[in-house]
Amino acid sequence: MHGIRNSCSRALCEGSRSHRLPRMAHLTLRQLMTFLAAVESGSITLAAKSQHLTQSAASQQLRDFERALGVRLLDRAKGKIIPTAAGEAVLGAARRAQSAADDIVAAAAPFRSGEAGRLRLGTGATACIYLLPQILARVKRRMPRLDVTVATGNSAEILDRLEAGALAVALVALPVRASRSVLKTLVTMDSLLALMPKALAPAVTAIGAAQLASIPLILYEAGSNTRRIIDAWFARTGVAVNPIMELGSVEAIKVMVASGLGASILPKLALKEVARTTVVCPLRPAVSRELAYVLRKDKVIDRGMRVFLDELARATDRPGSSEGRAAQSA
Repeated sequence: MHGIRNSCSRALCEGSRSHRLPRMAHLTLRQLMTFLAAVESGSITLAAKSQHLTQSAASQQLRDFERALGVRLLDRAKGKIIPTAAGEAVLGAARRAQSAADDIVAAAAPFRSGEAGRLRLGTGATACIYLLPQILARVKRRMPRLDVTVATGNSAEILDRLEAGALAVALVALPVRASRSVLKTLVTMDSLLALMPKALAPAVTAIGAAQLASIPLILYEAGSNTRRIIDAWFARTGVAVNPIMELGSVEAIKVMVASGLGASILPKLALKEVARTTVVCPLRPAVSRELAYVLRKDKVIDRGMRVFLDELARATDRPGSSEGRAAQSA
């Protein structure tokens, strides 16, 4: 400890001459822990052993700690290391710092073990309402400490947020714009079907574009991938589309149709439950939209993501397209 006293004396003299505060940036957790071990054991030898240091390395940690604070923290009495008045003064704060470090280790442990995590998911309104609830419920049963956040929007908006790093995974309708930074994997084909008021529905097993266009149409708002697929379906038969309403909510469209105001084309995913006043009818020719999940190529697949993708595959009963599997393994 003679070296500690000499080092601190020089530091104090230099500090008093310059009238500057000690450079606190040099404090380290190793110094704090060695100081606490020395106080608690009363021995530098035992402190060094508990910190897996050599005795000289432990003494150096203590000298550096005192030099950083500009005060002598330890003294020797009757062969035992004891704290000085300054050492007593910093002892409580040092113990709190050690406790905070322990808290940091404890907070990280569930993530290291895979018990906890965070999943930031982006998707469209239809998948959010009709597909995700059952999937996320199973995910949470498997990982109760997984923090899940869901953002909704159209495919372009969601892809922008994914590429910016604000989202970890996107569940969107294809097509999405080409990008070298992402990988897409097809998870399911979602048929588009006609939803009509019973009072306006023709007695057919499948309805064509011209026949459906003769009924007032209530469609998705323009700009969404689903609306583009619907417009293309009409255009292939040369039928002009002039909807009386364009809405962004599937549920709002279903309510309008149930009220007898018009017919619509909606994903099968959204038509598992419909009003008694409506009827669901296949389109002729049939048309579907593709749902895919999209990941950044540099995304690390942690346990939370693996559990989500596993439950997504179970819910859609489709492991992914060959294109998606090839992309994932590239």
